[in-house]
Amino acid sequence: MKDAGPGPEISVVIPVYNERESVRELFRELTEVLSATGKTYEIIFVDDGSRDGTADELSRISCTTVTLSRNCGKTQALRAGFAEARGNIIFTLDGDLQDDPHEIPKFLSALERGSDMVCGWKQDRQDPFEKRFFSKIANTMARTLAKSPVHDMNCGFKAYRKEVVQNLSLYGDMHRYIPPIVVGQGFRVTETPVNHRARKFGASKYGAWRLIAGLLDLLTLMFTQRFFERPAHFFGMFGGVLIFFGTCALVYLSTLRILYDATIGGRPLLFLGILLVVVGFQSLSLGLLGELVVRRQALEPPSIKSTRRQQSR
Repeated sequence: MKDAGPGPEISVVIPVYNERESVRELFRELTEVLSATGKTYEIIFVDDGSRDGTADELSRISCTTVTLSRNCGKTQALRAGFAEARGNIIFTLDGDLQDDPHEIPKFLSALERGSDMVCGWKQDRQDPFEKRFFSKIANTMARTLAKSPVHDMNCGFKAYRKEVVQNLSLYGDMHRYIPPIVVGQGFRVTETPVNHRARKFGASKYGAWRLIAGLLDLLTLMFTQRFFERPAHFFGMFGGVLIFFGTCALVYLSTLRILYDATIGGRPLLFLGILLVVVGFQSLSLGLLGELVVRRQALEPPSIKSTRRQQSR
């Protein structure tokens, strides 16, 4: 994140992918609402490799634009936008006009009351049934397994204090789980109900496959929250259990061979016992290797092919 020179009070980061029809109207609404707050601001659009002319449309708007060289995904788009944001308060919202910019004062009020991050809660979602259904499943799993403090974790409308964003290390598709990540870092996270509007242009990028991807990301989050700094505990526990059962099987067969002169060479239990012991030791070794690389640096920001264009108010 850039700190050189005085920055605006508010930065708004908007990842967009094939939203040519929406960006101009969204910029107009944001300018109207932010001007009414009396605070200085900047609006940053992150074009995530759009192929429908979104970049051309953004070039006609007096805003800050970051263009990714290819479609990297929302997490990488947010990282690129956060790297450019200079405000003490940073908003994110989707570029499809479904998030209502007129709700921004609610977020500011919540931050003034002591919150470090405020999440939007789309209580009356204007989305197709299947999208609402899969999103509800994802939110339920997140609240149960990852201890998410909010009802609508997937809402892109959020507000952060600068120090929260500075402590975020996002990768993969972890933008879905920002609230529990932030809570795990000791920040205060609250939510506020927001108006949600029906999509006017384009098509949703959400599908059932994202539920599966989200489940895998949830498992990753649970692992990193509990074992990121001690991977040997996880792999050691798993390997220890395998070694224990493998050793029990081999001791049992050895007893049969020594005391009863039984033939054990062709027994499946012999091969199973050996397999469990070998895999157990491999798991222990993997845990030790994990301890060696656990403090590796975060991934570099995605490649950017265009420079930022500073907006004028």
